[in-house]
Amino acid sequence: MEVTDNTLCDIWYQALLERASDYTGVFFVGVKTTGVFCLSVCRARKPKRENVLFYRDMKSALAAGYRPCKVCRPTENAHSAPEYIEQALQLVRHQPKIRITDAYLRTHGLSPERVRRWFLQNHGITFQAFQRMQRVNVAMQELKVGRSATDVAFDSGYESLSGFGYTYKRMTGAAPTSVSDVILIHRFTTPLGPMFACATERGICLLEFTDRRMLETEFRDLQRLFRARIMSGENSHTRQAEQEVGEYFQGTRQQFDLQLDTPGSDFQQSVWRGLRDIPYGQTTHYQALSEQINRPTAVRAVASANGANRVAIVIPCHRVVGKDGSMTGYGGGTARKEWLLKHESQHSG
Repeated sequence: MEVTDNTLCDIWYQALLERASDYTGVFFVGVKTTGVFCLSVCRARKPKRENVLFYRDMKSALAAGYRPCKVCRPTENAHSAPEYIEQALQLVRHQPKIRITDAYLRTHGLSPERVRRWFLQNHGITFQAFQRMQRVNVAMQELKVGRSATDVAFDSGYESLSGFGYTYKRMTGAAPTSVSDVILIHRFTTPLGPMFACATERGICLLEFTDRRMLETEFRDLQRLFRARIMSGENSHTRQAEQEVGEYFQGTRQQFDLQLDTPGSDFQQSVWRGLRDIPYGQTTHYQALSEQINRPTAVRAVASANGANRVAIVIPCHRVVGKDGSMTGYGGGTARKEWLLKHESQHSG
């Protein structure tokens, strides 16, 4: 939404003039004279105060008709991890079984406080909690291939088997001796903002923009349906999702090879298969989709199943529009829907 508090807008305008990195992603500024919207750190020539409007999120700026600035590229950079976070993540990736302490971060020139704030803001957990999830994920994979709980516990940096068992059960809901399923969640950036990819061992079960309406409800539903807990981590499916979605946005991929694990009724599954049959660069409407799956009188139920889709882009519910071609509702926002359809039309030739 547009921010109309003049005092706050004056502070943000000063941040824009100073290219203040601390405000990256905090606000988005629409420039009336050029029709673009920017981040606080944009290097382009600064507009006059009377020629700008401020928004709290990029979706609002897009909905207001502004296009992303080609200099600061806000849709790509607003929520990407800053350099100091990438450094912290590299420490975790290179030593996944070692606890990266505050003191260790400082020896690498990193502020534990800044790292902690970023993780709380972007993941809803602390950096230490993120690390624990990563270590438990590694431990779980080793337990599944037959390593003993004792060996895995001490190899993962725990000083006691009981301490490892407590943490493992709190994270996964089961003791290390009875390996349970978990849902791994991984966050990555796209040109339209960050997305969450959730996966079981069998495939992707959720792919959504992080500001999608009802996202928390989807998380709760998945945990109930799979009887599993969600924890931060990666596997082959989340890595493949990030790669293929990246190729989609680059215009080099029109079909996805991802394995999906999408719980739903037989009717929902038929609708989702119908959605995947809509050709790239084309659109349909609910009546046509209901006829396509041989349920011509179930238009309302088809619309409901379409709305229950948890795998954006790959199951392309954005290709369903009104009979008159109007932009109907979309969980990621109609501005994104319009962008996706235009993107596909430009690359479908």
